[in-house]
Amino acid sequence: MTDPTLRIGTRGSALALAQSGRVGDAVAALTGCAVELVRIRTEGDVNRGPLATIGGTGVFVTAVRAALLAGEVDTVVHSFKDLPTGSADGIRLTAVPGREDPFDALCARDGLTLDALPPGAWVGTGSPRRAAQLLAVRPDLAVHAIRGNVETRLGLVDNGTVDAVVLAAAGLARLGRTDAITETFGPNVMLPAPAQGALAVECRLDETAWYVEALNHLDDMATRCAALAERGVLAGLEAGCSAPVAALGSMSAGMLTLRGRVVAVDGRAQLDAVLTGAAGGDVEADELGRRFAADLLDRGAAGILGP
Repeated sequence: MTDPTLRIGTRGSALALAQSGRVGDAVAALTGCAVELVRIRTEGDVNRGPLATIGGTGVFVTAVRAALLAGEVDTVVHSFKDLPTGSADGIRLTAVPGREDPFDALCARDGLTLDALPPGAWVGTGSPRRAAQLLAVRPDLAVHAIRGNVETRLGLVDNGTVDAVVLAAAGLARLGRTDAITETFGPNVMLPAPAQGALAVECRLDETAWYVEALNHLDDMATRCAALAERGVLAGLEAGCSAPVAALGSMSAGMLTLRGRVVAVDGRAQLDAVLTGAAGGDVEADELGRRFAADLLDRGAAGILGP
C-alpha cells in the first residue's frame, strides 16, 4: 500500500503557496504523509480590475472551493479575511491555525514612517479600509488603488511609482519580507480587516478521511473564536470583505474582547467601539460579533458607511 498524499488546493501566488505550504508541513510532521500543493487559478488572478467592481475578495475563493467540492483536492487553504461571510454549501471550516501578526504595515521609501511622509505623498493600497484609515490620520496623502502580489506592490516603491504601500504584516512575514517594513501600525492608527493574519482550512462537509483528524490538530481555538467574531461584525453590518470596516478580537480566560471601527471612505468620519463577551465556540463567537455590529448600527454606522 502506498503512503497517503494530502492534496491541498491553493491559489498560485507566492503568498498563497507559502501559507498552504505551512499547513502541509504541519500535517506532514504529524502524520508522515506526503503533501501535494495543487495550484488553482481564480477569477481574481485573471481579472485585474478593482476588487470592488469584480466581486470583492471572494473572487479569490470560488474556484478553489469548486475544486474541493469536485474532489480534485482534499482540503483548501485561504487567507481567512478573503472568505465571504456567508456559509458555503457542502464545506466546513476544519481548522484555523494560530494567527500571525494581524496588523498592517507601511513599506515606504527611504525608511519613512507615516508621520515622516511628506505632504501629498503617494501611498498605494487596494483596500478601502486601509485607505480610509490612512486619510483619517493624514488627509493630505494621495492614496491610490493598486493591485498585484506582494513583490509587485513593493516594486512600486522601489521604482518610484509611489512613496509607500500598505500591506498585511502577516503576509510579509510569511514571505520573509519583513525587511521592507518601515512601520507597523498599532490599533489606534489602523485596525486590521476582520480575520486578518489568520488562515482558514476547509474540507468537504461529509469528509471523514484520515487527514481530517490531523487538520483538526492544527485548530487554535483562541484564533478561531476571535476571527469568527470579527467576521460576525462584517456579517451583522451586511458589509463586504472590502468595506471600510475593521475589527480585532483577543481572548482571555474564555472571554473575547472585540475592538471595531467603521470609517467613511474619505476618512472624515469614524466610529469606534469595544465589546467583551463569552465566546467559547463558533456559534457564540459569531453571535458576539453580530451583537457588536448591532451596537455599531445603533450608533450610526450605516450613515458612515454610506449606501
